Amino acid sequence: QVQLVESGGGLVQAGGSLRLSCAASVRFLSSYAMGWFRQAPVKECELVVRMTWSGINTYYTDSVKGRFTISRDNAKNTVYLQRNSLKPEDTAVYYCAAPQRGGWVGSKDYDYWGQGTQVTVSS
Repeated sequence: QVQLVESGGGLVQAGGSLRLSCAASVRFLSSYAMGWFRQAPVKECELVVRMTWSGINTYYTDSVKGRFTISRDNAKNTVYLQRNSLKPEDTAVYYCAAPQRGGWVGSKDYDYWGQGTQVTVSS
């Protein structure tokens, strides 16, 4: 059973930075993707950023381009999300997720989810 554990959430002022971490209990092949999703109150869960463990493929939703950076440490089975220039609209519960199959899967194809970590950005 794959387990994902997020950490690094908290309260930050607008313009500040936070780094989230997601540690996986297994090692994924390089073709597999990992994603960060977020869900704000009364909004749908959205895919924020994803990448393959190879680092070759990455995707950022428009609202975070230039502010968020995803990276990984394959030796630690850990994915990071560095978030700079945070805005109040970035407030949400952030989840990391992984698919059961390899390849550049769609946002609906993530099967394993972490417990989520709350990020609150104050204005």
